[in-house]
Amino acid sequence: MSEDMLVQDEDAAVDPKLPPDPSRRFWVTTACAMGGVAGVATAVPFVSTFAPSAKARAAGAPVEVDIADLAPGQMRTVEWRGKPVWIMRRTDEQLKGIKSQDSLVADPESNRPGFTPAYAKNDYRSRKPDLFVCVGICTHLGCSPTAHFETGSAAGMPANWQGGFLCPCHGSTFDLAGRVYKNKPAPDNLEVPPYQYLSDARIIVGVDEDNKA
Repeated sequence: MSEDMLVQDEDAAVDPKLPPDPSRRFWVTTACAMGGVAGVATAVPFVSTFAPSAKARAAGAPVEVDIADLAPGQMRTVEWRGKPVWIMRRTDEQLKGIKSQDSLVADPESNRPGFTPAYAKNDYRSRKPDLFVCVGICTHLGCSPTAHFETGSAAGMPANWQGGFLCPCHGSTFDLAGRVYKNKPAPDNLEVPPYQYLSDARIIVGVDEDNKA
């Protein structure tokens, strides 16, 4: 074929010996640039769907709780990181009952790591004896135990029952310090979350000396 033969493309015949058409190059470049912008614009909504929502971020934030009106024997539930956190004001009788269960629970001094911060490694697993704070999730398979504060067999529990929590899924039982009883499916005591006092009437869950907001 002759070198002068035209080279065909889908738009028009172009003589390869001719210099590039500036206007043609401009439109090709513009089209490519617009395509790139469109691609970015299309991708943005997908990226934003992976960002946590404001509600999700708030669910992981520390939670302040007013305990001024929490009477002895009462328990309140708040949500922290999507988990129920129990806050209970224990009576003097309930505190006495906890000590009587030491020989019956699997880890009376909370020596197993991961579920009890240093400030809760005491007889009552709390910063102050009366106020108990724990995550209301069984350490076996993640069910939520139910409160059984009545004592003795009248509550449908063993005669030496001093009040506590029963997991309805597989029967694990915990005393009023969240300590699991021996020979139960749950391997550990109920978790004590990070928390501290802001005042005598207010605590914050999710923050302590080692866990900052």
